Amino acid sequence: MSEALRVGIVGTGGIFQAAHKPAWLGHPEAEIVAVCDINGERVRAVAEELGGVPSYEDYRELLEREDLDAIDICTPNLYHSEIAVAALNKGLHVFCEKPDAVSPEEAQRMADAAKRSGKLLMVMRNNRFSPGSRYLKRYIDQGLMGEIYTGRCGWVRRRGIPGKGGWFTTKSLSGGGPLIDLGVHFIDLALWLMGNPKPIAVSGATYTKFAASNVSDSAHSQFGDRNAEGIFDVEDLATGFIRFDNGATLQIEFSWASNIGEEMNFVELRGTQSGASLKNGSLKIFSETAGQLADIHPVLNEAKAKPQHTENIFHFVDCVRNGAEPTIRPEHGVDMIKILTAIYESAASGREVRLVEERAVL
Repeated sequence: MSEALRVGIVGTGGIFQAAHKPAWLGHPEAEIVAVCDINGERVRAVAEELGGVPSYEDYRELLEREDLDAIDICTPNLYHSEIAVAALNKGLHVFCEKPDAVSPEEAQRMADAAKRSGKLLMVMRNNRFSPGSRYLKRYIDQGLMGEIYTGRCGWVRRRGIPGKGGWFTTKSLSGGGPLIDLGVHFIDLALWLMGNPKPIAVSGATYTKFAASNVSDSAHSQFGDRNAEGIFDVEDLATGFIRFDNGATLQIEFSWASNIGEEMNFVELRGTQSGASLKNGSLKIFSETAGQLADIHPVLNEAKAKPQHTENIFHFVDCVRNGAEPTIRPEHGVDMIKILTAIYESAASGREVRLVEERAVL
């Protein structure tokens, strides 16, 4: 493939501006050829900023273009599957901001459309691309952790509700609060590091305690358009527990707002040979060497690392243009949305939810 990968953008709001746009503009083999957003004023401004590329307010019109190779979806969560399936059916590759979809059925529709079309579907999993995550994955793949049998992960904020009153806090558009917004990131990272075991059961609880608060201390609250007259019908904190088919377990906690000391994201894993803690990007490994307990602090070459979103988009381009093996697959997204949906179901029912049927004991 000699020409640049020609990309159309659907959704030109905060996540596109902050994370996707720099990646596309920084790739020497990719070109943004058209943009789309239901906010006409915003999309026209972005089109002008990008050198006067064509702009649209309806993604269907954008998909009629004959010069597209791929699209990048940065819309509210509800529309991810609709737009992705339509693009895949048009024979386009699809990159999509997380989460994959707002229901397992919609995530499966996306996976099925990708399989039928033979085109690449990849959903943002940028936390797999941090220096600490990549090092830890190599360490695990070399067998140095032994059997990973349990762990915990989360992203907790003191005050960091995004786009309050807008689509982030409106369940019909977002699918939920911090569990679906932040949980995708670090549940995925934990599962990837653990070798993608299959989830078999979950239990969870959700809380909404800060809907009346307008205090913010997190830079992440800038995402989304606020609406003082809007809706807040999602959780602001979720906790849960996941069991896997290999006997491993994972504890989770995700919040936009709670009374804690500081904002923190983390994955902690316990293995039979080593344990690991990846907290706010800082990696520590806990093991034994020469008959003594030993803490390992890998020296990571972070100065040369690209931003994680950029690394993820560059990986997508490499897969499309050069046939690289995708490390993020549609089936990962289907399992993820099954987990999140079941946690919400468990929180509503007060009971554990099984994702697979119990096998009969003979």
